[in-house]
Amino acid sequence: MQFQSSDIKAMDPRHRAAFMNSVSGFKSANLVGTVNAKGQTNLAIMSSAVHLGSSPPLLALIIRPSSDDHQTLANILDSGCYSLNHVTSSIVEQGHQTAARYPEDLSEFDATGLSPVWHAGFGAPMVAEAGIKLGLSLREHHELAINGTNLVIGEVVLADLPAGCMAEDGALDLVSAGTVALSGLDTYCQAVTFKRMAYAKTHLPPEVLWDASAQ
Repeated sequence: MQFQSSDIKAMDPRHRAAFMNSVSGFKSANLVGTVNAKGQTNLAIMSSAVHLGSSPPLLALIIRPSSDDHQTLANILDSGCYSLNHVTSSIVEQGHQTAARYPEDLSEFDATGLSPVWHAGFGAPMVAEAGIKLGLSLREHHELAINGTNLVIGEVVLADLPAGCMAEDGALDLVSAGTVALSGLDTYCQAVTFKRMAYAKTHLPPEVLWDASAQ
């Protein structure tokens, strides 16, 4: 089965959206927590978090066009901070429901039954029921001319991790942390760790550090 550019453009808009949201592979499922100047909290599920670098520790989000009156973007630009909270299997239903268009005066925390938790010195709510919780400070914002989406770059200034999910080398075990992956717009997947590889070097063959089948 092959699709040319003309085939993709000819798809029904919803069909094309489902196709394009799946074609890049598995994505992260994060709940983005924000608050406005009136103290009204907001929570929105997003699957666009991307690693940009470790020094400084930067993550990027793609947020849909400003014309959609997106509360999350407005809150981030106004407050300068936001949280990313990994969705776990126990909160998939509540997390997915945050995509619904609730009135601005109704917090998704209240609507879905998820609990906001605040950390001293950080101005955005995190999700108490989430696994890995990250606090970010806004570093850059760019509206992309190609389609009107917004690139938001944040620096990780706070990390709240489940006990035992960090390896000695600093890598996080997302499976033990309960993090789930998102396929497309609505399909949630649980990962299984089956192999870990050593750092690739040109003068050495691939080296397997850990293989589940050998255990």
